[in-house]
Formats: sequence, structure tokens, C-alpha cells
Amino acid sequence: MVTKVGIRDVAKAAGVSVTTVSHALNPAGGTRVKTETRDHVRAVAKNLGYAPNRLASGLRNHRSQILGLVSDEITTTPFAGAMIRGAQDAAYERGYVVMVVNSGRDPELENREIRTLQQHQVDGIVYARMYHQGVSLPEGLGTLPTVLLDAVAADQSISSVVPDEVAAAETAVEALVQAGHTRIGMLNNVDDIPATHGRLQGYRNALARHGLQFNPELVTSGVADTPGGREAALQVLQRPDRPTALFCFSDRVAMGAYQGAATLGLRIPEDLSVIGTDNLELIAAALLPGLTTVALPHYEMGRWAVTRLLDDIEGSEAAAVQEMFSCPLIERGSVGPPPD
Repeated sequence: MVTKVGIRDVAKAAGVSVTTVSHALNPAGGTRVKTETRDHVRAVAKNLGYAPNRLASGLRNHRSQILGLVSDEITTTPFAGAMIRGAQDAAYERGYVVMVVNSGRDPELENREIRTLQQHQVDGIVYARMYHQGVSLPEGLGTLPTVLLDAVAADQSISSVVPDEVAAAETAVEALVQAGHTRIGMLNNVDDIPATHGRLQGYRNALARHGLQFNPELVTSGVADTPGGREAALQVLQRPDRPTALFCFSDRVAMGAYQGAATLGLRIPEDLSVIGTDNLELIAAALLPGLTTVALPHYEMGRWAVTRLLDDIEGSEAAAVQEMFSCPLIERGSVGPPPD
């Protein structure tokens, strides 16, 4: 017969009090004991196979210790893993778990999923989108603490976290300018979303900062995929005053730019430098040469969303916050000096 290990067993084996064990094993309260004591207690608990009783803890503080993460298509995108991992890591550190549900852009299914999460007595919900966009919240979310991930509410009444689209583009164009380029084109997205407008604004800001005139003829908008990128690249690269560098809305668009450049006999980076956006490693690291790109901070945004949600739940935050995360440049081999 298997005997369940209790907190008193851990305390006895570790030679400390039950209170010390409680603090040492509590992700939020571990700082109340010395580091060496905490590590010792946790090692003893692990060796004994001790698992804390989250149900009892939840009954004491009137919480389930469960969070919901509701998304449209996030679980089917390449970036989903990083977002969910960031959310789960932040939750685990505070003694919570995350239940992930995916609506597939079906409003009825989404409402059912939210009701299901409510029936499971989740303490709060992270409402996530596949890409940075404005949202209107389902009615069911009004009764629970909620934080938006990769989305914003029109009235900014709910805390949200998104990438800094303007700064992302500024970072990319700055890198091209520093490499010596003065004729820099942009392959943008045709969709009316925040990233389309923000990245164009950042592109223009960076040009202006260096005294370079904005030329709308060097900006082409199309479908943000590889065929769209190829078509856009062919359009701008066949100009008599073709750009020597391209900033691309996404890594998929950048892959299309590689194809368009190859069609015209242009080498990367000898004849044309290219920077993408996303750091989608299946593309960026696989292209030859590797694609220099601006990474979207999916893991960091997932962590922030849960941390903020738990602060709201536990009462340490009040007013809504609209957070924007910076997007670092990941350098590979697609940027060089302009051709002579």
C-alpha cells in the first residue's frame, strides 16, 4: 500500500518546522527562508516524492490556483510554444497551472470554452491572439480578472502586452543604415493591422533620423507570405534605382525576397541585404545565407501576461497597464555593405 507523504514528513526528514517547509515550498514565499534552507527542504521533498495539496491551499485562500489561456489560433502557430511556455513558467513560479483552450476563430466555441473555464473555477484568464490586433472581449470575460496577450482593447480598460512594432522596424532599418545602405526598400503587409502601420512608421522614423528621404516607390505592400514577398520583391527590385537593402514585414516575406533576388541574379548579401521580422527559425536559420531578423518576444510577453494577471488576482495591482516589449535584432548572414 502506497502511503502519501505529507508536509509533516518533509519537516521531520529535513529537521525543520512545518512552517519553514510551507514557506520553502511556496513559490511566492520562498524568500522568507534562507536560500540554503529552501534548497535543502525542496531537495528532501523531491526525494520523498512530496506533492503539495493544491486543493486544500485553494480552499484556504478561495482560489483554484488555475488560470485559463484562451486563444484564437495561437496553438496552431509556430510562435505558440514560446507564448505558452512563458505563461506556464510564470504561473508555475507562483504555484498556479495554466489550462489552454483554442477557439479556431469560432465565437460560439470561444464562448463555450470560457464558460467551461469558469465552471472549473479558474482564477483569471489570459486572452491571447495569433497576431497583434485590436479586440472586443467576449461578454463572459467581464466576471474574471483578464489580461490581453498580443492584443489590445479599444478603450484600454484591460491590461495588455504587445510587441513594439515601431521600434522593431527602427531596429531593422538602423542595422541596414549602419551597414552603409541609403536606398532601403520595405516589403510591407497589405492587411489593416497594427503591425502593418507600426512597422511602416518605424521604417520612416529610422530613415528620417539619418536624413534619408522617404520614397513611397520603394515600399510595396502585398500578402504577407512567401509568394507575396517574391512578387513584391520583383516589383521593387526591377526599378532602375532599385534598393540595395530590404526590410521585410515577416520572415515569410523575406524568404520570398530571397526567391525574387535569385530570379534576378542578385546575391545576398553581396548585391542585396535583407532583414525580416519574427525570427521564425524554420525559415530564418534555414535560409542560405541565414536571415538577419527582428525577433518578436513571444516568451517574454507570455510571462508578463501571467505575472500581471496574478498581480491583479492577488490584489497588488489596480489600474490597467498597456505594455510594449522591445524586439531584439538576431544577426545572421543576410546583411552586408551595399554593392559598389
